[in-house]
Amino acid sequence: MQINSFPKYDISENTTGCCPRFQPEGWDNQHLHFKDKMFVRATTRSAMHVPWNMGRVFSRVQNHIEDADAADPTTEIVLSHDISPWEGEHFFAVNKDVPDEEMTRLSGDFITRVFEGGYRRAKDFDHDMRVAATAAGKTAKDVFFFYTTCPKCAKVYGENYIVGVASV
Repeated sequence: MQINSFPKYDISENTTGCCPRFQPEGWDNQHLHFKDKMFVRATTRSAMHVPWNMGRVFSRVQNHIEDADAADPTTEIVLSHDISPWEGEHFFAVNKDVPDEEMTRLSGDFITRVFEGGYRRAKDFDHDMRVAATAAGKTAKDVFFFYTTCPKCAKVYGENYIVGVASV
C-alpha cells in the first residue's frame, strides 16, 4: 500500500443519491501507512455514545471541504471514534487545507478489518480490532471506524459495512 492512500473506494453505484454502495473488496486485512496525511478534525456531542449533532457538524464540514475544493470523491473517508461517552471525534480525509476548520495530520501504521452490522455493535468491533492487532504482533493504540453508509442508505442497500481502522 502506498503512503497516504486508502484502498480503492468505488463510488460508481449510488442509487440513493446519498451514499454510494460500499464495495468491501480490497478493504479487509489491509495495512495503511500515513505520513502527515491531511484531515479535517471535528467533534460531535453525544449522550452515552449516541450522537446529538452529527448531521449539523458533518454538513458544515462537508460544505467547507467542497467550498475549498479539498475533496477527492474516491478518498472521501471519515474516520470516527468516541473519545468519551459525551464526545465523538471525526477525521475527514482531504487533499489540502480547509479554511474555517481545524486541520490535523496523522502519521503511522494502521490495519483494517471490514465488519457488517450496525453502530450498536461498535464496541464488539473495537474489541475485534484490538484482537486482530494483537494477533499481528502489534498493539492497537486508537481504533477508528469508517461508517461507509448512513443508516438510511444501509437500509436501502440491505447491508451496513463498517471498516475498522486501528493505529498500531
